[in-house]
Amino acid sequence: MARSAARILLRTPRLTMREFTAADFDEMLRLDSDPRVLKYINGGKPMPRSEVETIVDRVTGYYALYPGLGVWRASRRDNGAFVGWYCLKYCPPTTDVEVGYRLLFEAWGNGYATEGARALVDYGFDQLGVTRIIGVTHPGNKASQHVLRKSGLRDAGWGRYYNRRLRLFIAESSERSRDTNRSFRSFRFGGR
Repeated sequence: MARSAARILLRTPRLTMREFTAADFDEMLRLDSDPRVLKYINGGKPMPRSEVETIVDRVTGYYALYPGLGVWRASRRDNGAFVGWYCLKYCPPTTDVEVGYRLLFEAWGNGYATEGARALVDYGFDQLGVTRIIGVTHPGNKASQHVLRKSGLRDAGWGRYYNRRLRLFIAESSERSRDTNRSFRSFRFGGR
């Protein structure tokens, strides 16, 4: 039996986000083995293969449990190269919906983080009807804090997520202005 193609969530001007499949394991392992990528996540320690296998299993099962939410594989539209992942998912142990991302080191500094995060914030509000989206970062991760602000979230101080005290950023649908310059608004939902 032929495996069906993974569902595409959305396309931005430069990125395609689609569901992860088990076949994406090597890319996830590469991402989660880079100490630079994991500096603020895992203290820079590469994740063991068994942990990455567990993550891929959990990620691929999330789509059926929470339709419209999940973690999506991101690739460049011009050449199909893997750049990392983006998420719009529940932030345990709360019911807060979190926007997040993890990109390969070589993808840093190209605006991909903001482009993808901004598109997911818009998707969450416009397509899913979410009323509040959060982003959390390690206190020292100034680059991610900047990305979250550029993606429409405001600094809300501190919060306790992932059993840690983290910087908290929030966007609420009631605060969004339709008149705001939405330079990354040109994206499409779904499709192949």
